[in-house]
Amino acid sequence: MSTQEKARALMQRHHHLAKNRQQSMLERAGEEIGFSGEVSEYWNPVQGKIDPNKRMACDRI
Repeated sequence: MSTQEKARALMQRHHHLAKNRQQSMLERAGEEIGFSGEVSEYWNPVQGKIDPNKRMACDRI
């Protein structure tokens, strides 16, 4: 793999992991406030970049 391909794969993985963490937090919050399973499992794909503030909240520290 070239350096560019490695960087792209790393960024795709990072985006995927951040998306999964966001989804998990959304589902837990929905369950806590009593939304039905269908509503708390709703996910709208992120278009473009993740908001930097949300990225910091969802990122591992």
